[in-house]
Amino acid sequence: MSWFLTYDAEAAEYYLTFAGYGTLAALMLLALVIPAALSKRESRRMPAKQLVYCSISIALAMVTSFIKFTALPFGGSITLFSMFFICFAGFLYGPRTGLMTGAAYGILQLIVDPYIYAPVQVLLDYLFAFGALGLSGFFRKSRHGLIKGCVAGMTGRYLCHVISGYVFFAEYTPQGMHPVLYSLGYNATYIFPEMIMTLILLFVPAVVRALNQIKRMGQAA
Repeated sequence: MSWFLTYDAEAAEYYLTFAGYGTLAALMLLALVIPAALSKRESRRMPAKQLVYCSISIALAMVTSFIKFTALPFGGSITLFSMFFICFAGFLYGPRTGLMTGAAYGILQLIVDPYIYAPVQVLLDYLFAFGALGLSGFFRKSRHGLIKGCVAGMTGRYLCHVISGYVFFAEYTPQGMHPVLYSLGYNATYIFPEMIMTLILLFVPAVVRALNQIKRMGQAA
């Protein structure tokens, strides 16, 4: 473990080593390449286009994640629709690609702004939480699928953070409050406002038309 992480006993945190950063970068690339490489039903051009669109989604999500309306003291923030772009990738190409794109984005978040309290906490707060945004892919063929997908993906991320908050950060719970209730409330204060903002955006006719056009372009052979 020390090859990838170092532990600061005073801060009670783990920090990535150079090898850790390199490993995460390699895993992020694999998470993007594998779904495209395994694509069998589309034409030969499709995997490359899928890789490009998913990479663009991650880039847009990363940029908008830095545009924060508010940030909470123990992690979490309301951003400019950053979760939407990962949900959209899943909506375009299905759950397998969506989950892997979300995981790749989670790894990138870990590289850029790591907060490692425990190794398992990394899985919950980064890989699983952001990977869950790809659950939107299960609704790609459903009526109002993008709206349903965003709700499913963002709720999935919320639940991962709630579990992490209860297991690893219960010590920060205010006196007299149950840790589960605190984790539920704390994580709701930034996940649900951004979810509501995203859903409002998806009801704007001009946005719907633009997204439908992007979907046609992204799925064209």
